[in-house]
Order: sequence, then structure tokens, then C-alpha cells
Amino acid sequence: MESALFRPLALVAAIAFVSAPFRTDAAEPLTLRQAIAAALQGNPKLQTFAFRLRVGDARLVQARLTPPLEASIELENFAGSGGTAGFDAAESTFALSKVIELGGKRDARVGVAQADRDVIDVEKQASQLDVLTEVARRFIAVAQSQQRVQLARTATELSAKIVSASERRVEAAKSPHAELDRARIAFDRSRLAERGALLELDAARRQLAATWGQVEPVIDGRSFGDVQADLFELPSPGDFETLVARITGHPDFLRFASEARLRDAESRLAASGRRPDLTLGVGLRRFESTGEQAFVASLSVPLFAGRRAEGLLAETKAASELTGAERRAAEVKAKATLYELHRQMTRAVLEAQTLKDDIRPRSAEALKETEYAYERGRYSYLELVDAQREYLAVEAALIDAAAAAHTLRAEVERLTNSALEGAAP
Repeated sequence: MESALFRPLALVAAIAFVSAPFRTDAAEPLTLRQAIAAALQGNPKLQTFAFRLRVGDARLVQARLTPPLEASIELENFAGSGGTAGFDAAESTFALSKVIELGGKRDARVGVAQADRDVIDVEKQASQLDVLTEVARRFIAVAQSQQRVQLARTATELSAKIVSASERRVEAAKSPHAELDRARIAFDRSRLAERGALLELDAARRQLAATWGQVEPVIDGRSFGDVQADLFELPSPGDFETLVARITGHPDFLRFASEARLRDAESRLAASGRRPDLTLGVGLRRFESTGEQAFVASLSVPLFAGRRAEGLLAETKAASELTGAERRAAEVKAKATLYELHRQMTRAVLEAQTLKDDIRPRSAEALKETEYAYERGRYSYLELVDAQREYLAVEAALIDAAAAAHTLRAEVERLTNSALEGAAP
């Protein structure tokens, strides 16, 4: 059932699988596939479904049972007065009885138990999809933090270059010593920012490891380092109408279908109550006064059973209509959410692409020219700092826009339960 309704690796396409652009330590790198496999196996929330499904299986076994055979012993006419004093006039009866279910009650009961188990199974699929989306989000957050660390190192390197250039200018009496002090302050602040970025990266790794139940950045008993992801390999937003058509394949909507089947099964069970069950009994009676024995038989039928079933039928009908209304409301909400996600993703991709292809090269070239001119005394310290600040701001904006595009892609894929076009294998 799971393979037909749910594609747990659809979100693997959220990030292209290429080598990480840099390393922060000697630990093993991590791929999104490895993170997903670990989460599916070790996520604490998903592990609860194994027990819930076992409960469903037990209920199904119980529903298949027929009413038990009942044994009874009855003793009459003893310990009374007159001729019934003592046990001389007693009559004892040993009987066996069994309820004969009519109206297909057993099949209807089994149908309810099976439909209830199917609901649990679909809920498990929806939870798996939620977990995978969370893995993708946190994986992207680690990739984003890695790029921020790299950007912080770049800022430190640029600050160090300004310090060196300022030292040469001060020694040549071309700049005041205050300029060198400001450059050193900026360098120290850059190093502080770099250490802060490393702490944020460590926190992001721990958050990722928490999706498979670890409090340390560990997977399969070993520490992991960078995640292997090219954050700047931007996704395609895809066609909105095509995405809308895929919404009904989401486990949330499959859950509504499963609940509708459950309501139908409950309705059939309630309708079966209109036909009363029979209780048949047969036994042996002994008369103590004569020592004789005789067979006895009984048949009982509950009265007005059909009237008692009307309330259950009304309840199951209302529950079925409620499920349909909830499904329609959920579909409207899902389409509106998908539209907003698709709009935001399109904007993020456009912003990241523009920053990557147009603004980033120009800001890098402007910084290079400013550095060249500053070295030759044609630009001031403030002009160089402004050029560096603009270059770093563009890089930071690119990182954030690219991360937002990938995160929104993961959300779109979760809502449609399918990978977008151009997905990585």
C-alpha cells in the first residue's frame, strides 16, 4: 500500500547532490539521502506508529471472532419451605447457548476494524512526509549555515587585507593612524562574527540530527561534518496548474478517503443492527425428586432492535457528511497555500538567479577595482569599506534567497507529494 500511495524519496530532489564547496572539519560529509534514511528509521514520532498498527491488527483479529459459546448452570426449587425444603425437589439445568449473528454483523465489524487500521496507515504516511520535509528544511539550514561560515571567513580575509593595506599607508604617511585602528577593529569584529557563524552551524547540525533522535551531530554512530549540497543550484518552480492536480495524491487527502471508507463501514455495521440476533440454547435438566432427566431448548430475540439502530445510523451519516465537508475545506486551503508557496518560490528563485548571474559578478568586480584604487591612494578607506560591505551584503542576500528557494521547494513537494520537474536522481 505504501509504495503505491507514498513516495518517501520525493523530497530528495530538494537539493542537488554535489560535493560541498568547503569543509569545516575532518568529519564525514552527509548526504540528504543518508539523513532521510536515518530519520525514517530513528524518528521518535514515526516509531509510535509501529505500536498503533499493532493495536489495529489486534482489533482486526478480535473483530473476526464469532460470539462465544456460553455455558450456564441453573438450580431451582431448593432451600424453600414445605416440599421444597432441602434439595429433594430441586431441579438443576446445565445448558449451552450461542448468539447467532444475523444481518452481516461480523463482516461489517471486520470492515470497521480494517478501515480503522487503514486510517492509521495513511496517518503514518502523512507523518513520514512531514518528517521528510522537516529533514529537508534542516538539511537546507545546515547548507545555509555552511555558506554563512564561508562568507564570515571571506569577511575576515577582506578585513585582514584592509589591515595590511592600512599598515602600509600609515607607514608611508598616506593615512592617519586612526584609519589603521578602525581597520583592526573591523577585523576583530569579523573574527567574532566568524565564531558566531560556526556556533550557528553547530546548532543547525544538532537540529538536523534531532530528526533521527540524536542530540549530537551523529549518524550511524559517527559524527558528520558538512552536508553535501550546492545551495546555488536553484530549483525550478514548476507549472502551478500541474502542481494543483497533484494535491489529491497527498496523504492528508488519502486520509479523508480512508476516513470515508471507515464511515461507510460504520454505517453498514449500524444498519446490520436493524436485524436482531438470535440466541439459541440447549441443555439438560435433572429432577432430584424422581431422578429423571429431560432436554431443554430456548430461543430468544431482542425486541425493537431496529428502533435502537436508528440513532447509530443517524450518527454515522452525520460523521460521513462531516468528513466530506472537511475534505472540501482542506482542498480549498491546500490550493490557496500552494498558490502562495509557488508565488514565494518563484520570487525567491528570480531573486537568487538575478543576484547570482548579474549583481554578484558586478559587486565582485567593483570590489576588485576599489581595492586596486585604494592600494594606489585614489580611493579612501571609507570607499573601500563600503565596497566590501556591499559585496558581502550581496553574498548574504544570495545565500538567504537560495536557501528560501530550496525550503519553499521542499514545502511545495510536501503539499503535492511529488518532486518538481528537473529533480535530482
